[in-house]
Amino acid sequence: MDRLKALGRVLPRVVVAVAAGALLGFAFEPHDHPWLTIVAVPLLLAALDGISMKVGFLVGAGFGITYYLVLVPWLSVIGGDAAIALAVLEGLFYAVFGLFATQVLKLRLWMLWIPALWVATEFATASVPFGGFPWGRLAWAFSDASLGKLAAYVGIPGLSFVVAFVGVLVYAVLRRASGLRLRAVALVAGLAIVFGSSLIHLSIEGDGKTVKAAMVQGNVPGKGLEFLGRARTVTKNHMNATLDLEKRVQAGTEMKPDLVIWPENSTDIDPYKDDETRADIEEAVHAVGVPILVGAVTEGPGPNERQTTGIVWDPVTGPGQRYAKRHPVPFGEYIPFRNQLLPYIKRLEMIGAQTVPGVGPGVMPINGVTYGDVICFELAYDNVIQDVVKGGAQVLIVQTNNATYGGTGQPEQQFAITRMRAIETGRTVLIASTSGISGVIRPDGTVEHKSGQFVSDVYVATVPIRDGQTLATTLGGWPQWIITGLGLLGLVLALVNRRRRRGGDQEPPPAPDSTRTREKVPA
Repeated sequence: MDRLKALGRVLPRVVVAVAAGALLGFAFEPHDHPWLTIVAVPLLLAALDGISMKVGFLVGAGFGITYYLVLVPWLSVIGGDAAIALAVLEGLFYAVFGLFATQVLKLRLWMLWIPALWVATEFATASVPFGGFPWGRLAWAFSDASLGKLAAYVGIPGLSFVVAFVGVLVYAVLRRASGLRLRAVALVAGLAIVFGSSLIHLSIEGDGKTVKAAMVQGNVPGKGLEFLGRARTVTKNHMNATLDLEKRVQAGTEMKPDLVIWPENSTDIDPYKDDETRADIEEAVHAVGVPILVGAVTEGPGPNERQTTGIVWDPVTGPGQRYAKRHPVPFGEYIPFRNQLLPYIKRLEMIGAQTVPGVGPGVMPINGVTYGDVICFELAYDNVIQDVVKGGAQVLIVQTNNATYGGTGQPEQQFAITRMRAIETGRTVLIASTSGISGVIRPDGTVEHKSGQFVSDVYVATVPIRDGQTLATTLGGWPQWIITGLGLLGLVLALVNRRRRRGGDQEPPPAPDSTRTREKVPA
């Protein structure tokens, strides 16, 4: 009977947490309802307030698993089991958040510690295991909202803190234990943040110089996993699209670009070793007469190894500068514990050779302009972006291949992340995808061009060159480290407070004729 009563008390909180996780998932693309974040966060806190740490772990797990099931259903293209496994893995981070948040909510400064602990949780998900998966950060939902402009000043971790803080303020207004003064302060602070962000103006001007770049989306012959067996067709599609571009230039109906950008996996066959692939690239390069940044998979450096690269192919000198992707996707481009897992999971054989991460940022000076090359998923990693901007990148390039996930919502999510990177860095971002979404994003995050999916698309843009740094790129990783440190400090204070309570440090009950003194609440 007691167990049924306990279940009756716990189950409603788990249901509320699951609803909060689902709502948070719908805040992101392709649903794009960012203000659901300030509904989801208070709901989760309501479910966590006043319960034990064990129950908090369960509530947090229900929230996190549901959140990722709604956020990344596109992973089911690889397999439903893969989508569930990722949701459970990432959900465990929020289970730990729930475990500790139950205690942090008891502190006097809980309104500071909770959003800091949230950022610490995001930092953990972005770091481990296998390099982390930074796809579920609150900041990514605000690429099309005024609050997202704050990323230019506080970076992506800082913006996640602000979003979580606004959610905390909403909860403070609704929380029963909040006094009238605290509710009034929370309400005013929340409105000030939201409406104040709408007054921010981000410039799209450069330093007086511009460059013309062409993004080539040649398209692929199939969807899902079908495209993997048609590498030569993909390369020829990009070659033909580039030849068509040059015809329009010659006819005077299109601007002549200074650089042509092909996407990641525009050739899956090593152009250094395959004569036909090399001939296709050189035909396109000689036709346009300007360098092409080719997305190529190259063999090596060791046996049964490969690298996903961007190669600058010059019409005169041929292949030159090369950037190798630093964050290949686990179980997508390489297999952790390969020798142990392959005998038991035959599906992993489709991955082929092991992708080896590159060393060093994709900083590429080309004809007097310094570009920062970033390949696909790695644009979600802060260190990759920070390294290219601090390395002098004046324009950012994203080479990507989303053909596996076309039509699933993943390309829209990645495009939103790219928009946030433009805001954070104050740089124009040029995106070339094999099958969509390709485009041009201005330094304020607005979209100049956005292609469709599974269509051929060639777009030439004149974009500003920028050398200056935003406050966010000047600060680099410091906001994340400081906020994470605050989150851990709040956690320590909460555990110390809990230990004191359990150790009987509270005042004994007063005598009938005495006056109870007010209990001190730790920070």
